[in-house]
Amino acid sequence: MNTKMGLLAKKLGMTEYFLEDGTRIPVTVLAAKGNVVTAHRTEERDGYLALQIGFDEQKASRKNKPELGHLKKSEVTPKRVIRELRVEAAELEAHPIGSEIPMSIFEAGTKIDVTGTSKGKGFQGVMKRHNFRGEKASHGQHEVYRHGGSIGCRLTPGRVLPGKKMAGQMGNERVTVQNLEIARVMDEQGVLLVRGPVPGAKNGYVVIRHAIKPPRAKKN
Repeated sequence: MNTKMGLLAKKLGMTEYFLEDGTRIPVTVLAAKGNVVTAHRTEERDGYLALQIGFDEQKASRKNKPELGHLKKSEVTPKRVIRELRVEAAELEAHPIGSEIPMSIFEAGTKIDVTGTSKGKGFQGVMKRHNFRGEKASHGQHEVYRHGGSIGCRLTPGRVLPGKKMAGQMGNERVTVQNLEIARVMDEQGVLLVRGPVPGAKNGYVVIRHAIKPPRAKKN
């Protein structure tokens, strides 16, 4: 099975799924049907190999002229989301421009990596953002129970070092969760059931790829 290919998908929400032995597991429902190849990236022209994929149809009135002109060359209807996936040369030949990438590149039990934009949490303190334990709440401590403590010294280095864990914006960033498992491929319904949660809010878009670092086999 090729480990380079992937799909774009839309997160519909979470539900429960029962395995054959009756075990109930939480799953995320991802709509993944309708991935269309919109362009090829080649070594000669672009310096790298990739498939450009469009997903989720959108009205032409919602696109600007450069976007419409780009899709017109490939004779593909306007897409809401367009992403590029690095692939091998054989995949460019197997997936010509205008063709749809089938969901069958995945199957039940496949290990995958899912990339999406995490939920934005706004401005948060160090306890929620970085799991600080907070200051002690006894023996004269006053109004600093959820503070982060010292952030440096005035003498050396005389400044706050870059990367210091402090309060600030939390979430709303690109996140990849590795080694999730596909519980079921429902081709007729056009959805994938992925075991466990995936990044992002409901109706958010994610990229699904075959896992690049599958877990090691357990030793006996």
